[in-house]
Amino acid sequence: MLRRDIAPRQHWQALAQEYGFNFHTINGEPYWDESAYYQFTLEQVERDIEDPTQELHEMCLHVVDEVVQSPALLTDFCIPEAFHEAVHDAWLQRHPSLYSRLDLVYDGKGPAKLLENNADTPTSLYESGFWQWLWLEQCVDGGTLPQSADQFNSLQEKLIMRFRDIANIHQQKVMHFSCAQDSAEDRGTVQYLQDCAAQAGLETPFIFIDDIGVTETHRFLDLDDLPIHSAFKLYPWEFMLSEEFGEIAAYSSTKWVEPLWKSVLSNKALMPLLWSRFTGHPNLLPSFLHKDLDKVDKSGKWVKKPIFSREGANIMIIDNNEVVAQTGGQYGDEGVIFQQFHALPKFGDNYTLIGSWLVNDMPAGMSIREDNSLITQDSSRFVPHIILG
Repeated sequence: MLRRDIAPRQHWQALAQEYGFNFHTINGEPYWDESAYYQFTLEQVERDIEDPTQELHEMCLHVVDEVVQSPALLTDFCIPEAFHEAVHDAWLQRHPSLYSRLDLVYDGKGPAKLLENNADTPTSLYESGFWQWLWLEQCVDGGTLPQSADQFNSLQEKLIMRFRDIANIHQQKVMHFSCAQDSAEDRGTVQYLQDCAAQAGLETPFIFIDDIGVTETHRFLDLDDLPIHSAFKLYPWEFMLSEEFGEIAAYSSTKWVEPLWKSVLSNKALMPLLWSRFTGHPNLLPSFLHKDLDKVDKSGKWVKKPIFSREGANIMIIDNNEVVAQTGGQYGDEGVIFQQFHALPKFGDNYTLIGSWLVNDMPAGMSIREDNSLITQDSSRFVPHIILG
């Protein structure tokens, strides 16, 4: 695993605007960074990223199957009792999922370590599935990368195939798409998914989450008063379940993507349960729920994470009872986990995190984020990668 400098493409910013990549710069700082790339061998990708991703995913699904059948565990996952039955039924009926991303610590030497499972609303999808592939093609064509350079990236074709599958399962050729109004990145992610769904033959009307209406008979409607039978929502289930129409959403006839059982798979409480069921697995880190704090060695180095934290919010790194790094945010009241600290590899001033993507149950690609701090956040830079050798 190497970090290599490379000359950025000429006029790439204009190309990004042309392709709708409007969030390549965030608050005046680069989000997309093509002044460098990460280089892996094929063996590293297959043995250390792709194969463990498959195994970890299967382990996670094993835990989900256990959790949905246990009111006590669902409570540990901070899922309100009113929704236990809906979560259980969504899993039992195998409501179809679309995609997810495992966040891994990997330095090219030892086994990758799982930090968390982003299985409900993962972003950085457009730049992973399309934009970094376009960068690779253009750099190979321009001679700045070898002709033999490749990429771990089958995201787009797998997404198109999965949308076709979901349409057949739902028996719906129309899928609404939705997200909140306050994030250009969320809207860009959803627009990319709309494009993939359209290539799969679906109609893809868009509506912001706040604009969705509900009838007296608990049916959801779009702004044209058309029923929403099937919908992709880039909006967390824990937000939906806490809002006015949460119970209607959970028990309605609308078929949601991602499905309600993803509220278990995307939950940080998954990590302690994984560790307790697969203790010592080379791709896992010791992790404990806040109620099991007595099992945490206070003299060690730990990461404190809220159960619902997203985008690196409210993360605290603790070393021998002293806080050495932390981020702000709105999470934490729901409960926390403690996960053994495992340092991100550092290349120069850059701490590096790998995202390993799955579409449904299949590993599908890789993304890399880097930051000058120990904690990866929503504004951390996205850097492309290649496979060579």
